Amino acid sequence: MRSDRPILIVIFGLPGTGKTTFATLLSNQLGIKHFNTDIIRSLSGKSQQYDEENKAFIYDELLHLTRLEFEKGKSVIVDATFYKKNLRKRFKVLAQEYNVTMKWIEVCAGEEVVKKRVSKKRRYSEADYAVYQMIKSQFEPMQEKYIQLFSGQEEMPDLIEKAIKFIKQ
Repeated sequence: MRSDRPILIVIFGLPGTGKTTFATLLSNQLGIKHFNTDIIRSLSGKSQQYDEENKAFIYDELLHLTRLEFEKGKSVIVDATFYKKNLRKRFKVLAQEYNVTMKWIEVCAGEEVVKKRVSKKRRYSEADYAVYQMIKSQFEPMQEKYIQLFSGQEEMPDLIEKAIKFIKQ
């Protein structure tokens, strides 16, 4: 994204919906950095550590990396479940602090698609179907304007096109 002001694109949703695949493709298409909580967890040696303290650490690191890019005047894509309002609020505050436009994109998929995806080993994500169900039950409603994209129903190039149109609004 080449513009005068950076933008923060937040990709959120339940485990196994295709957030990271989508965010990676969008990042490549737009030429901006993409940060993901699962990758941060792996690189930080925090695999299989999901207590509140470790979750806070991972989101703190995501926030820190995003801040560093804003300080360079760069746009960022962040990719995480963002299932709690307090997690979202911290990024909204950061965007306001840097006067950055913020766009929220939820990536969704049907339960059968999710079951199939989470049953396979993935490079960074450790979430299985039980984790999907737990996060789904705890997911707090989104208050911000956002777009929903359904990764199990449309091809990724079509989802990328829809996302870019939404981002440019």
